[in-house]
Amino acid sequence: MAAIKSFSAAHPGDPQPGDLIEIFRPAYQHWALYLGDGYIINVTPVDEGPPATFGSAKSVFSRKARVRMQLLKDVVGNDTYQINNKYDGTYTPLPVEEIIRRAEYLIDQEVSYDLLGNNCEHFVTLLRYGEGVSDQANRAIGAIGFVTVAAGAFSLLGLLRSRSRERQY
Repeated sequence: MAAIKSFSAAHPGDPQPGDLIEIFRPAYQHWALYLGDGYIINVTPVDEGPPATFGSAKSVFSRKARVRMQLLKDVVGNDTYQINNKYDGTYTPLPVEEIIRRAEYLIDQEVSYDLLGNNCEHFVTLLRYGEGVSDQANRAIGAIGFVTVAAGAFSLLGLLRSRSRERQY
């Protein structure tokens, strides 16, 4: 555990088995679940070519993911992370032994992946709480809905303006 402590000293908190780890990538957050001894479990894109990471554009279009057990420090790389069990007030965490057992069962399994409906945050919250939730996906869905409504409103305004011009002549 000495290597973990030196790694953790540069990052906030000392993760415990079953903790949710939020990793801050340049354009989004990646999520993992801490297993212990410096290891996490997370999902990475399935690809026939060179290994992809969820830091690549490939991950947005991927429909499948592989469950991986990796060192936290390797997954974080030059990014930062925090322990973020943010749903503990809403959902009761499963017993740590059950979380770890469920996680270990899935290592190296191929799972479906969907950026909005079944992403890395859904995956780790399903392990921790028995329920897959994702604020990140909900925000994205809300943004898509807003853009769709705004585009519809502008189209309607354009149609009304063109009809009012037609009547004037």
